Amino acid sequence: MNAQAELVSVVLPVYNGSQYLRQSIESILQQSYRNFELIIINDGSQDDSQKIIDSYNDSRIRAFEQANIGLAATLNKGISLAKGRWIARQDQDDVSFPERLTKQVHFMNTHPAYAIVGTAAQIWVNETKTDRFHRHPCSDPELRAGLVFYNYFVHSSVLLDKLILESIGGYTTDPERQPPEDYELWCRIARKHPVRNLPDVLLAYREVSSSMSRDEKNPFPEKLILLSAENIAWALGVSVELNEVQALANVMHRVYPPKLMRGFGWSKARNLFDQVIFGLALKTGLDQGQMQSQQAQLLKLLRLNYLDSLTGGRLNQMLFGKLRTRLKQFLKVIS
Repeated sequence: MNAQAELVSVVLPVYNGSQYLRQSIESILQQSYRNFELIIINDGSQDDSQKIIDSYNDSRIRAFEQANIGLAATLNKGISLAKGRWIARQDQDDVSFPERLTKQVHFMNTHPAYAIVGTAAQIWVNETKTDRFHRHPCSDPELRAGLVFYNYFVHSSVLLDKLILESIGGYTTDPERQPPEDYELWCRIARKHPVRNLPDVLLAYREVSSSMSRDEKNPFPEKLILLSAENIAWALGVSVELNEVQALANVMHRVYPPKLMRGFGWSKARNLFDQVIFGLALKTGLDQGQMQSQQAQLLKLLRLNYLDSLTGGRLNQMLFGKLRTRLKQFLKVIS
């Protein structure tokens, strides 16, 4: 594969991101992998983001400024502008470690059937590094099983095959389906193509009070349930409107509408869950045995959440309360 075919287009959307933007840009410019372009799109920022962008004189940077159109539409514009074979995501708050692109491109070059490769990430709170990490399943079978219910990719860590990304239609801009625009995209991709996470920690994911993907109202829970229900229905080959499909999606996300829960006993929930994994294996051509580890983890969550539903949601509250208490006690002991 020649150098041009291996060009990576890093897409960095910006909206009022001046606080950490320079650190984010520098983390890409300092990558050990050198054959990349950095596409920065200022999506109508009202702060000093554009001044920071304009301060760079680097031929690898292609900068654009526009009126605000939102994250998903901005990402699609960045993809349309990209000249590279691969699309790498970078958020204005996050930091890519130097070997990130090198390791991801190597994986994609040696596994050409794959559509996505993400990485593990260390969690930073503003400027403070923590001992917390986003570590998700890595193998394709476990990821595709998990993606039926949850998002197992750190958005800012992914490298995507541009041809597959374009063939699947890019990010949805339908307000009824996003945010989370990333999870919505992964769900569509994983139905047709293998996906992967590298176990390496190659990104710092920053938790901040505000970011491009957050606003005053949090639409994530209901959209996650919607997408999860669609995944369940797809695996089963049934209508997404079926009560049991909706019930399973809600329970997996710790929401227990009385009308849906009525008649949704544990035996029905367990059998339906098993059917989903079996149907997923059939539709993707994967060996169900390769999904067993993730299947077992998901089943534990289903069991816990179902028990929680019987207590009206109090069980999870009590468990998390006890865990917080134990953590505080532990910290006192070692301080």
